[in-house]
Amino acid sequence: MIDSLKSISTIASSGMEAQSTRMRVVSENIANARSTGSTPGADPYRRKTVHMGVPEGIGAGPGVSIRAIATDDTTPFTIEHDPGNPAADADGNVKLPNVNVLMEMADLREAGRSYSANLQMMKQARSMISMTIDLLRAG
Repeated sequence: MIDSLKSISTIASSGMEAQSTRMRVVSENIANARSTGSTPGADPYRRKTVHMGVPEGIGAGPGVSIRAIATDDTTPFTIEHDPGNPAADADGNVKLPNVNVLMEMADLREAGRSYSANLQMMKQARSMISMTIDLLRAG
């Protein structure tokens, strides 16, 4: 029984670590939402995404793992006419990152809630382990 409760803690811990990474990446996206290229016509910051999955292979434990932190190459950049910007091309257009702050905020909220759910699961497992030990002592 203790082994299964320990597994719950391991799974919840891996989930907390994965969601923490996700929150860090989303925060980086939000921080760079208006970052332009360093030279005229250069590409700006590209949105990053976190890809999670179940660990595979020999010795892989239960839980969640980060498969990759990738850049979003499918969503196009936003073009804004701003001839005074140092990153503007010959036509006065500036490429802005492919970051949608509203979507990033929703993703950040979801990651925070998932982190909290994993934390509650870990607290519950610890409580159950403690109660089991107390029962064994009393008996």
